[in-house]
Formats: sequence, C-alpha cells, structure tokens
Amino acid sequence: MASTGRAPGGAKDSRARYRRIVRFAARQLANEWWHEILLPKVGLGRITERTRARRMTRFARGFREMAIGLGGLMIKVGQFMSSRLDVLPPELTRELEGLQDEVPAESFDDIRALAEAELGMPLERAYAGMDETPVAAASLGQAHRARLRPQDAEAAGFADVVVKVQRPGIDGIVETDLRALRKVAGWLNRFRAVSDRVDPPALVDEFAQVCRDEIDYLHEAAGCERFAEELADDERVGVPEIAWERTTRRVLTLEDVTAIKITDVDALRSAGIDPTEVAPVFAAVMFDQLFSHGYFHADPHPGNIFVVPGDGGSWRLMFVDFGMMGEVPQATRRGLRRLVIAMAARDGSGLVAAAREIGVLLPTADTTELERALARLFDRFGGMGFSELRDVDPREFREFANEFGEVVRTLPIQLPEHLLLVIRAASLTSGVATALDPEFNIWDSVEPYADRLVRDESAGFARDLLSDGLDSLRIAWRMPKRLDALIGRIEDGDVAVSTPQVERRLSRLESAVRRTISAVLFAGLLVGGAVLQAVEPVPGIVLMSASALPLLHALFARRR
Repeated sequence: MASTGRAPGGAKDSRARYRRIVRFAARQLANEWWHEILLPKVGLGRITERTRARRMTRFARGFREMAIGLGGLMIKVGQFMSSRLDVLPPELTRELEGLQDEVPAESFDDIRALAEAELGMPLERAYAGMDETPVAAASLGQAHRARLRPQDAEAAGFADVVVKVQRPGIDGIVETDLRALRKVAGWLNRFRAVSDRVDPPALVDEFAQVCRDEIDYLHEAAGCERFAEELADDERVGVPEIAWERTTRRVLTLEDVTAIKITDVDALRSAGIDPTEVAPVFAAVMFDQLFSHGYFHADPHPGNIFVVPGDGGSWRLMFVDFGMMGEVPQATRRGLRRLVIAMAARDGSGLVAAAREIGVLLPTADTTELERALARLFDRFGGMGFSELRDVDPREFREFANEFGEVVRTLPIQLPEHLLLVIRAASLTSGVATALDPEFNIWDSVEPYADRLVRDESAGFARDLLSDGLDSLRIAWRMPKRLDALIGRIEDGDVAVSTPQVERRLSRLESAVRRTISAVLFAGLLVGGAVLQAVEPVPGIVLMSASALPLLHALFARRR
C-alpha cells in the first residue's frame, strides 16, 4: 500500500496528482449526467432509479481506493463527504465511514528529517528519547511518544510527551488537492440540480479553511489552551499542557495524558469504574460544550478521549487532539437550545421552527410533510433507548428512513460548516455513550438538560420583560413633567401658538400617552409574571397582581 502524504517530487508529481483527481471526477460526472439527465429525457428513468444505489456504492468504493492511494487531503474529503448526511445519499456516506482508520504510517526517517528541520536541532537534543512506532497515523500527520530532556521537563512540569509531526510535503499536497477540488466544484455548479440545493464552491472554501487550520499546529495548540480555559471550572474534564519550547507550525509537543480509552469497558471495570456511569457524564460534558460554552471538541471519537482514574474511585475525562474545534455563534446557540427543548418535548413543529431559526431551512420552505414525518417518528420511537430500538423490525426503520430521506431531499437545506461540526460531535457522542452502556438512552441526557434550558430561557425572557417594563415606567414617570414643562413654556410665551386648540390637543396627547404606557406596563407585568411563576412562584404572583394597577388606569382614564 502506498505511503500517504509523501512529499511530491516536483511540479510533475503535482500535475499527475491533479490530473488523477480531475479525471476521476470527470468520469463520475459523465456517468451521472448519462443516468440522471439523459436517460430520463428519453423515457428510461426507471433504469436511473433502479441503478442509483449501486452507482453510488461503486463511486464511493472507487473514491476510497483513490483516497488511500493518494492520501493527503483526499482522506479528509472522504471524511467530509461521509458527514454530509444533508445532501449525500446513505450508500455513499456509509462506504466512506472509517476511512481514517486505513491511513498507512509515514516512515520514521522522513518524520525525523522534518522534525529536525522544523526544530532546528537533532532529535537527540530536542528530546531525551522518541518511540519510532507511531501512536497514531492520520491523513495530515502522525504522533509519536517521547520524553523531554530533564531541563525542559523541569520547566514544563512534565516529562512524558506526545509529539505530532506533519507528513512531509503536506502543504504542497493540500494546495494541489484544493486546486483540483475547486475545478470539480466549478463543474458541479453548472448543474442546476446541484446548484439549487448547495453551493459547491462555498463548500470547498469552508473545507479549505478547516484543513488549513488543522495543518497549523500553532492553531491547534491555541485551541487546546482555549478549550482548557473554557472548561477550567469543570472538574469532570482534563486537558493536556503544551510544551511551547518544542512546538512550531509543523511540530506539536504536548503532555502525554494517555490513560484508559473511553470505550475500553474491561479496563474501566478493572480500575473500579462503572462504564454505565461514564456514559451520561460524557454526554453531559459534550452538551455543555455545544449549547452553553459554544466552543467544543468537534472530533470526540474514542481515540481522542481517555478516562483518568483518581483517588477514592474518582475519575475524569481527558480530551486530546484539538485540530478540529467548533464554535457556535450566539444566535445559532439560541436556536440549538430551542432545538434541544423541542426534542425533549417530542415537538415536531418546534423542531422545524428551531431549524428555521438556525438557518437550516429557508423561510420559504414548505415543511408540512416534514412536521408530519417528525410527529410519526416521535409517536413511534420517542423515548426509546438503543436496546429497545434493536428489537424494532429493521423493515420499519428502513420505511422511516426512506420517508425522511425523500422529505428532506425535497427541502432547500444546506448546513453551515459550524453546524456540520455540531452534528459530527453529537453523532460521535451518541456512539461513544452507547458503546459504554448498551442501554444508554440519549433522552435521559437530553430531558434534564432541556429542563434546565427551559428555566434559563424563561428567566432570561422574564428579565427582558422586566427590563422593558422598567424602561417604560421611567418614561411614564418623566412624560407628565415634560408635557407640563412644554405647556408652561407655551403659557409663558416661549413657544409661539397660533390657535387655542393646541392646549386641548396637548392634553389629549398626554392622556393618550399615559394610557398607552399603562397598557404596555400591564402586558409586560402580566406576561413576565406568568413566565417567572414557573421558575420563581412568589415574584411571579407579585408581578401578575401588580399588573392590575396599570390595567385599571388604561381602562378608566379613557372614560374620564
């Protein structure tokens, strides 16, 4: 098997790589044009329908072989496509899952040469020792265990480290691959069936930014430190330290925090840790990252999370590999919170409304069928754990999957990059939790979290209403004085008045303003009290009672 990510031998190798990628894409596009456009036009659409799944599987296998042979960014492209459940068929995404596991390791001689050139010294001077067998081999780099020299260990506060080194020549490979991908994206953009649903050039740009961040180890080191700061007060979570003296853009040295792999249930039990207790804690930690902090680990697969035993049976989760981090804007975070609340309530229309708020669905999208499908889904499967779902007839699952696939494919959906990372993180979280506890029910983690979000949302809404009410009250308090001052200026002759009707109009204006303010105060106090009562009963009742005063004023002032 060819080594992945070797430095290109020059412009000739780059051109050959570029041509191989473009030729593969051209063949596939020609094949799809024949089956999806030409055959239906001549009345042979049944052939298209009958062969679609087989063609997608054949394409995915061909791409997989090419990606393993070329390595570099093609591995990342396969992973990226496997996560695009919103636009790509399951035959393709399933075939490309786990592509990362097939990446061959780079030779240690090449790794040594790059590390020494980057650090500016022989490895023997940089480290007290380094294991030549990699701990992990990825598409863009690989990791080796090592030990810091005594003086460096004393300064850093730890001696055992993991050294991540980029694959030689990966920068040039990435740029060549991106150039080929932009060419293919331009072709795809000419197909209306594609461009109406997605923006291929924009997807390539998003993908390019993620990959460039991932090959910059200074960016990863900064992400590690920010993650540590965000979760500094969370005793459930640990984060490795960075050895900055041995870290550059292409070499990353960090504390070796390897412990029990989170899905190694036998090792957990041997350490006196119950795997079924780890599952909900892990899920809660990930939910907090996604919906509270807004900055999260986007690649929480089992190889990136360890369980570190402590004293007295205690333990904590240790996260590693911060090359793929996600950040959710505040507006999207609010939409995601409402999405969780709707999930916990099994509210299909609420889910759709939250999807609109996040920006997944265009405002013009007709979601009637989607709401019906979600209602049926919740009625049938809502609240089931994974062990219960295993007892369901697979044909029933396929029926629901086909229904959802058809409904979703008719909707104008395109997920932003940060939301793709959210889905990836949530999917991996569910998989890891289920591996720890086959009886794990994601609803058990969602519902208490959703209850807390409801309380937070209600308290925040009540605070906003109270703030608005206080502002209105201040305006109401000042308004009569301002009107009196204006009338006084008119009486003193400071304001020219040409008609005696002005004073009467000002009086009516003052009365109307006061009644309007009273009506606003009534609505604010009543709604605020009703919302607050669910969280804090006594203040809620007080606000609702106080709303009677501005209501009486609004009603009887008009009669007078």
